[in-house]
Amino acid sequence: MVKVVIGDEIQLKLAEDRLTRSSLQSQVGLVIGKLSSKLDRGFVFDLVPTPPNDAGEPPCSIIEGSKKKNSSKTKSQTESSALFIDQDWVSEHARQVSRMLLGGMKVVGIYIWVNESLFKNSTITLCQTVKGVTEAASMMTDLEERLLIHISYSPLRWTCRNCSLAAHITSSSLRPCDFKMGKVLGSLQTFRCTYNFDVRLPIAHEDGLNAKRFADVLRDEIMIHAKELTSAKALINGKLMTEDEQCVSDDFHEVEFLLPLMQDKYVEACNQKEVLGILLFSGSVCSLAYLNSKEPISQSLVDIKEDIIRSLQSRLEIMCDEADTKLESVIDGGQETNSHVPTEKPVAHFDLQEQRIQCNLSFPRRVLVPWLEGTYICDYVQSSETIEVLKDHCVELMSMEVPTDASEILEPESEAPTVMMASTAKAFWDIATDCSSEAKPDKSLSNKTRENANEKSAKPSDFQTVLAILVLVISAILGIVLYFIQENGS
Repeated sequence: MVKVVIGDEIQLKLAEDRLTRSSLQSQVGLVIGKLSSKLDRGFVFDLVPTPPNDAGEPPCSIIEGSKKKNSSKTKSQTESSALFIDQDWVSEHARQVSRMLLGGMKVVGIYIWVNESLFKNSTITLCQTVKGVTEAASMMTDLEERLLIHISYSPLRWTCRNCSLAAHITSSSLRPCDFKMGKVLGSLQTFRCTYNFDVRLPIAHEDGLNAKRFADVLRDEIMIHAKELTSAKALINGKLMTEDEQCVSDDFHEVEFLLPLMQDKYVEACNQKEVLGILLFSGSVCSLAYLNSKEPISQSLVDIKEDIIRSLQSRLEIMCDEADTKLESVIDGGQETNSHVPTEKPVAHFDLQEQRIQCNLSFPRRVLVPWLEGTYICDYVQSSETIEVLKDHCVELMSMEVPTDASEILEPESEAPTVMMASTAKAFWDIATDCSSEAKPDKSLSNKTRENANEKSAKPSDFQTVLAILVLVISAILGIVLYFIQENGS
């Protein structure tokens, strides 16, 4: 359990100044940071206010109490005010912000700017909000606790409580933490990894079972891949590090995973009659993770592995959200009511057991945006988009401005991860056997260059065949000539 919480003094003082200068009586937002179970400490990087909802209404407000007359007294009394929080909207904000955070950064709770009496009367509401935020932002197994930071005015005071995420929330779900401010962001160390993956997934025929959508199969495969990645060893700066070793350098640390050699279960499955097709899921993920100097270096590997899987999941969610939006627009346009107008499903909604065509799907690319004190956050850009879309995301979700100098925004993924689905016989076997029978071609080569390379590699073998035939013919002719010479000589 987290007993001590340290907030970055610079960022929290900026948040305090922003709140005190405003005329707001209440505000709710997300706490960005990290909880360390090994150190029993929490680290707070920044506070991000939740923006107004689609109707322009604030996510947090105070409902003033109404006046009523007391039957035993002549003067009126005022009912106590209540704190209202749009929990669904705050949770949605947490879901989208969690996509933009890199390894070692998470939505670790919420903060509330409200007076002392309202805070004490709203603990159940606040705990429910914390629980909703956790469920929306967490993609992987995590600690069963989050933070609730209260910034009170009159007098101005910061307090932090540990919120237990038990099934039944009560007033005892909140426990006080020792909260202090210090240097947090400036002491972080950065770990970087470029993770390459190549997965071939057979599409099996499942009688009596509900057919799976394209997105559902990919989601399951990402979680299977997450289990394989969990057990992978890694090199840090070219060395195999011990589990409890501490970092002593402030520079970037390069990480390379050593994945175990596995039997090609996908090629083996291709020989089964019930296999209808195959998915090729491949690409590269650029991952960054931030580690506090007091944490063991092994934690950086955990954070990078989680970041890789979370990045793939986030990209898939973005494509599914876009697919749902397209379907809603089709329905709103009335196309489903017209039987003469065909409705084309987005790729994410394809039924794999009914699909009989080859198709390709590109994931969004990860882009790194400068954040606080040399750290980065990320966003994702679709193949049809430019980095200009980052501005709106960063302003709305993170309350920050994107650098005007485009060169400060990093695009480390030259090619986004892709998915190829094949059900035809030729494409099926080309994909299924490519990884085991041939070396994987360099993705930087164009198709034309690859074809020329294949033609050049084929020419030496053709020449050798012709040469062998000529040797045989010449040998036969020489044998016949020698035979006649011997006959005439005798």
